[in-house]
Amino acid sequence: MTLTLEPILLSAGIDPADTQVIRHAFVREHGDTGLRGIHADSTDDEILAYTSQQSVNPRTFPVIPPHVWVVFVREGGDRARLWAVVQNRGQISNDGVRRTFDLVFTEHLADLRNRLVIGWRSPRTWRLNGPTAAGYPVMEIADAQPVPFPGFDRLVLDHAQLQAVMREHRYASWRTALSSVVGVYLITDTRDGRHYVGKADGAESIRQRWSAYATNGHGGNVELRSCDPTSFRYSLMRVFDPTTPAPVIDAAESHFKHAMDTRKHGLNGN
Repeated sequence: MTLTLEPILLSAGIDPADTQVIRHAFVREHGDTGLRGIHADSTDDEILAYTSQQSVNPRTFPVIPPHVWVVFVREGGDRARLWAVVQNRGQISNDGVRRTFDLVFTEHLADLRNRLVIGWRSPRTWRLNGPTAAGYPVMEIADAQPVPFPGFDRLVLDHAQLQAVMREHRYASWRTALSSVVGVYLITDTRDGRHYVGKADGAESIRQRWSAYATNGHGGNVELRSCDPTSFRYSLMRVFDPTTPAPVIDAAESHFKHAMDTRKHGLNGN
């Protein structure tokens, strides 16, 4: 059975009925209008600006376009690679020839950007309504490009990012790094600024400890069970080699709890 675009859209919360799908081609200048096109080196902002300008001709572009635009870039005659999913917040200008729309990036299918390739059955067609495009076949989902590990002292993650680090292939090097250390970490509730200082020691690495937070939000900590993990931010205070004696890590944890006063004014209960 051939995988089509429809289940991918639906799994991302995209309703094909309120969607249009666009396939851009690389062209530096349109011969009929003289307008600048896009090319392989165009930035995301340039492609977004290019997408936002459409013809006033209703035969070319709908009078009332959908709220969601799934934008691909042509790859050969019969393929299209996902560029981004944008939200249409309405028309902002019309000069009688071109209409300009207020488009903003969304997080829909963000993990499939530049990876998802669909077959494009109508090479001469650049725009499709969502239900039609939903039936187009998925040709390829390429491996994600690895994301370089930023270093222990620069690591700051929100809960959604933490979940991605723990499950996505592109963060494999991050998981390896976090598996190699134990230490003291900080959780900040960004709603009210309260802190929780925790530790991973003994046989439990930072990766193992944070994996529990990615799974259930509280990692078994009583103080965190009543909090909404979507507002949490995770960072590292100090890392140690796994052979470091437990009393050394305990002392570091106690120091940071005292320095940040997390027992009285934070989320630490002891």
